[in-house]
Amino acid sequence: MHRREFLRTAAVGGGAASLFASGGVVSDGVADTEAYRPLGRVAIRNAKEAVVGNDGKTAFVATTDGFATVDIRNPKQPTVMAERHDLLAQRDGGPLLQIWDAKVDGDRLLVAGPANPIGSDAVHGVLLYDVRDPTDPKRVAFHETTFPIHNAFLKDDIAYLTGNDGDGNPLVLVDVSNDAPTEVGRWSMVDYDEDWKDVDSWVRTLHDVWVHDGRAYLAQWDAGTWVVDVSDPKRPTYVSHFGGRSVDDLASIPSSQEQEAVIGLPGNAHFVTTNEDASLLACNKEAWDTDGPDTTGPGGIDLWDISDVTKPRKLATIRPPKTDDPSYDFAASLSSVAASLSPVGVASGHDCHECGQGSSATGWTTSHNFDFVGDRLYTSWYSGGVKLFDVSDPANPTELAWWRKPSEAAFWTAQRVSDDVFIGGSMGQEGDGRGGLYTFPNRGGQQRNPPSLTGTGTASETTTSKPVTGGDGTTDSDDGGTSLTKEGRFGAGVAGLSILGVGVWKRFRGQN
Repeated sequence: MHRREFLRTAAVGGGAASLFASGGVVSDGVADTEAYRPLGRVAIRNAKEAVVGNDGKTAFVATTDGFATVDIRNPKQPTVMAERHDLLAQRDGGPLLQIWDAKVDGDRLLVAGPANPIGSDAVHGVLLYDVRDPTDPKRVAFHETTFPIHNAFLKDDIAYLTGNDGDGNPLVLVDVSNDAPTEVGRWSMVDYDEDWKDVDSWVRTLHDVWVHDGRAYLAQWDAGTWVVDVSDPKRPTYVSHFGGRSVDDLASIPSSQEQEAVIGLPGNAHFVTTNEDASLLACNKEAWDTDGPDTTGPGGIDLWDISDVTKPRKLATIRPPKTDDPSYDFAASLSSVAASLSPVGVASGHDCHECGQGSSATGWTTSHNFDFVGDRLYTSWYSGGVKLFDVSDPANPTELAWWRKPSEAAFWTAQRVSDDVFIGGSMGQEGDGRGGLYTFPNRGGQQRNPPSLTGTGTASETTTSKPVTGGDGTTDSDDGGTSLTKEGRFGAGVAGLSILGVGVWKRFRGQN
């Protein structure tokens, strides 16, 4: 059993099991007679990523200007225990802004920012906290960087950072075993193969990283998933890559078409994780429609057999909930970011990717962060809600449960807590009241009277498919599911886009 699985189950299983007399997870997809709905919710202003501590008792939530710790021992009443805001406010260039990611390993919590380039004099880096007492997190270290940090990973005293510098976009490894964190290694596809220098850094963004058993799995946007041996953090080495477009294909994209390439499909490897023995891998595509002739969004989740990681084989694609207008208003977003930049960064509390988003925020249904534990896949789809899948047969995933309420929640992530519970983190922005942490029953079921997202009913549609072209990583048709109206779609865009971040880095800081 995976260490995280064991710790969570041991800590939570006994107390939470009594919540569901009818049983825990169902393996055959048969719905429980009880209507499927959240167990509980707690509001958290400006919430972004949420992760579960190793003991299964606490969730840690990035809150854009800081973080919160949440007691989830009673899933019906999740409770905020502590909040930290305006981190590094007294430091030159502070406070640390755009804290969109948090990671926890044992008694250490990492928070990182800014998620995107914001200004040359603004402070950038990762903060480490001792969270043995989650009611009183204590700062233990800060590591400053020269690049924004969209996402990170923390494992065995090494912090793995997405180093999107607009050049090599390296994975940066930092030893955080003491109070003086030190960079110990770097790896970049450009160092591995110089031909990748011919590909604009914008389209090969290092968006996220997952580490398991001495290997780092990198989501490199249009360049696909890359696997790197990090068993020696000082000497990361290439293992394989798959699922993306070729270096020649990406290098040939005219600059006038880069925007369409980085927003739409194919491509956009956004988040990646493996199962416990690393025989299966899930990678999603955060994607939107473009101005091209074909519908190229939203993006779904691909399941891969990587029992031989040098010969990966795509098994299935989980399709996203359908939306009438899965577009991304890139021009408005870029203008908003440009307006927010200054020689000293952006104003405290200003989250440049959220400029102009609007308050309704009820349209994006592309896949975002997820969790893969045992035979279960816990997924988030922004306003498309959260979905639970049985992937015991990864070539034929089965949807067990789906809950959505786009007027209230836009889910950034979903993570397993125990055999009985998983969490969903809802994205919030200033004043919209949508940020929060939800707890859900870890079982099959059907939502009672789900909202009519199109005004034409909620017809059930197939949400999984086998890959159209086999396992070679070429284009799939990511559609299907329940749709949303274009009137309620996101405006200028929030979300976790390093694609926009690196574009801004290039255009407004003059870097390649």
